[in-house]
Amino acid sequence: MKVLAFAASSSRKSINKDLIRYASTLLPDSDVEMIDINDYEMPIYNSDLEEAHGIPEAAFRFLDKIAEADALLISYAEHNGNYTVAYKNLFDWASRKTQQVYQGKPIIMLSTSPGAGGAKSVLSLAVESAHFFAGRVIASLSIPEFFKHFDRDEGVLTNRDMVAQLEETLSLLQPV
Repeated sequence: MKVLAFAASSSRKSINKDLIRYASTLLPDSDVEMIDINDYEMPIYNSDLEEAHGIPEAAFRFLDKIAEADALLISYAEHNGNYTVAYKNLFDWASRKTQQVYQGKPIIMLSTSPGAGGAKSVLSLAVESAHFFAGRVIASLSIPEFFKHFDRDEGVLTNRDMVAQLEETLSLLQPV
């Protein structure tokens, strides 16, 4: 099964990128392709820009990556309880090509943050809205207090209970 994995963050130091890299290692029977949303940078969405120049090519490339995958693994960073501007912009441009951004793919949604909330606000927003964009969320999981439970030098989650929860969540991605 081909899994497209990415963090919905543009930060080079993103803890959600760390989490998605680690989670990908727990899918040994899958062909995981990790992408960086920085490779899909576009101007801030504006209907005037769309009218004048059309939809940027990067939005098409992003949608093509989703189309090539059997499933999606996404980890959401939270900025003020919402999506990062970089991801929201990419998503907005992609949705101008097709409202079915997720193209009916099964999705596991993750989130993490340094605090006890674990970015649950943005995760909830993503889970609750996915069906509007042809997303089939099969599971979601928030990892709170990232720096307390993750060894960045080793690139691993150190809390055994959280590792078990993550493994159980990822096990729901069955080959199609």
